[in-house]
Amino acid sequence: MREIKVNNQRYHVIKEVKNTIDIALLEEKITDYFEPFDYIVGDWAYGKLRLKGFNDKTNKNFKPINDINKVSDYIKDNCAFGCGYFILAKIKD
Repeated sequence: MREIKVNNQRYHVIKEVKNTIDIALLEEKITDYFEPFDYIVGDWAYGKLRLKGFNDKTNKNFKPINDINKVSDYIKDNCAFGCGYFILAKIKD
């Protein structure tokens, strides 16, 4: 499994569709807001990268809307058809 580092946080690349990961852009977009999330999903729509955080049910910040088990529904329902996207899993030290 491929590993990347963004803003001193390591992530496993769970899935990448259409070579969509841009580390420099991720370093600009991943802020403290994403700290409590176990996963980050990024998708490209209309030339812009959108990010959304997801969690496992064991995370104290878990909410059903951010359930990682529903990520395929999120991609199908909220992302542009056929868009490039990626799923990153935070590596906890």
